[in-house]
Amino acid sequence: MRSILGSEGDLEQNSGMNSEKDPKEDRDMHASFYQESLAMHRRFGGVLEVASKVRLRTIHDLSVAYTPGVAEPCRKISADPDLAYLYTLKKNTVAVVTDGSAVLGLGNIGPYAALPVMEGKAIIFKEFAGIDAFPICLDTQETEEIIKAVRYLAPAFGGINLEDISAPRCFEIEARLREELDIPVVHDDQHGTAIVVFAGLLNALKIVNKDLNKLKIVISGIGAAGVAILKFLIRAGADPAKILACDTKGLVYEGREEGMNPVKEEIAKLTNPGKLKGGLENAFHDADLFIGVSVGGIVTEDMVRSMAKDAIVMAMANPIPEIMPDAAKRAGARIVATGRSDFPNQLNNCLSFPGVFKGALNTCARKVTPEMEMAAAYALAEVVNVSELSEDHIIPGALDKHVVLAVAKAVACASVESCAARKSLEDGA
Repeated sequence: MRSILGSEGDLEQNSGMNSEKDPKEDRDMHASFYQESLAMHRRFGGVLEVASKVRLRTIHDLSVAYTPGVAEPCRKISADPDLAYLYTLKKNTVAVVTDGSAVLGLGNIGPYAALPVMEGKAIIFKEFAGIDAFPICLDTQETEEIIKAVRYLAPAFGGINLEDISAPRCFEIEARLREELDIPVVHDDQHGTAIVVFAGLLNALKIVNKDLNKLKIVISGIGAAGVAILKFLIRAGADPAKILACDTKGLVYEGREEGMNPVKEEIAKLTNPGKLKGGLENAFHDADLFIGVSVGGIVTEDMVRSMAKDAIVMAMANPIPEIMPDAAKRAGARIVATGRSDFPNQLNNCLSFPGVFKGALNTCARKVTPEMEMAAAYALAEVVNVSELSEDHIIPGALDKHVVLAVAKAVACASVESCAARKSLEDGA
């Protein structure tokens, strides 16, 4: 198998970047964003601030908001901790937690360098869903320490958004926190990505007129996103025997020894029953769907050309997709999606996490269930109505104001139906 770690030039050439989009123009565009972002962050000292909901203009104001008046809500909450949802910011506040070990496109840059990304995530929560979010960047990459830190911080928050934590540690961290805490814990790199990908796929299948359970699916990348997408697809009805998953060592199959871990062992038992070996190129023949959450430039036109008729390509590596859209289309793909905003069909996590958390917070949910995630995906897909649906429009735009309301409503209903919601809060006073 060809190494997925080539030079930047190789990646651009093999991904078709040199065909219809000038690579220098593409780099210049990103450089412009980089410089503008740097200037903005320096000018404002970051992009996030904490604002007061009440004014402190008089001693009376101070006495009501703080001491002595604050003692009364404290007493109420002491008698019934769930009343924190009624009297404090808890109901509408999310912690965005990272250790900086797997920041998108940047890798293991640590907690200080990850802070601008977490600030950006927090303002998306606020601007899109009216949720208060605060970045928590932990100066440890030890699994037990992260779990302990989040557990200690949990009382102040209505939900925990885990972000940019490397696999396979992220799986254990999320699983343990979901078990130990009574608030929603979501690793967005896993579930947020899976929700958006499945929503886009639902609409793409309407266009190509194919059934999910009959698709031959190839997934490149078995980190947090790839594993979550694979499990989501199986839960939704995809046939695991028709799924081939590939990492840097090649196709995953039962009995492979190199580069395996418990998560990949589980995937090997579910998928690739024929034990197909070799590199990613061996998986493409007659595939209906390619999903890339890996690195740029690893898919060639010949690979896409070998796919089934009306193939769907979701190449989400950033900033360079696994294959550029123009190259994939030229090779015969009918529908192409990426993670980039300058191409049609951007699969962006901001389409999922604001609405998912808003729906969960609105019901004071104890957790986010699989039913809530599935409801989010279907609601997101339905934002694009049948009359709007096209090969270049299978998913709403990142700034579509209908998205959060639709997703939040569906998630809230599923929260109640799946018994994740707390009962109505009533103050007995």
